[in-house]
Amino acid sequence: MTEGTTSAAAAEGGDTLTRLEQEGEIAADYLEGLLDIADLDGDIDMDVEADRAAVSIISDSGSRDLQKLVGRDGEVLEALQELTRLAVHRETGDRSRLMLDIAGFRAKKRSELAELGAKAAAEVKAGGQPVKLDPMTPFERKVVHDAIAAAGLRSESEGEEPQRFVVVLPA
Repeated sequence: MTEGTTSAAAAEGGDTLTRLEQEGEIAADYLEGLLDIADLDGDIDMDVEADRAAVSIISDSGSRDLQKLVGRDGEVLEALQELTRLAVHRETGDRSRLMLDIAGFRAKKRSELAELGAKAAAEVKAGGQPVKLDPMTPFERKVVHDAIAAAGLRSESEGEEPQRFVVVLPA
């Protein structure tokens, strides 16, 4: 690689980071407005994880108020994430892959799903037969696929939304 190519790649990486940070800031502004309208207390944390903007709403008070924004099985959280992505898209003109977490719901879910993936991988290694898991959201399937890959096995998604599920395959 030439020096000019290396500089261009570094500049592109910096541009990507800047764009993702901008997405996080737009999302944070949008969510702050939402919290004000709903009269809910919460602090907003922004980060960039795995080439996507990540925004979290957390509460120091340990209040259960933020649970209203999570909803049953994260349904309200999923809807708010889509609305936040649309707000980012409206401002930037680009499709956003922003990930939203509220009150640690996704972090906890990620941990549970990684454990599920590891157990399914162990079952496939022991029995040698494919294992089909229950239907999951795209976020949930991604976490499970990553856990399966970390265990050294393959997995694929099958079915149609909202009944799409992960199949863990022998090596």
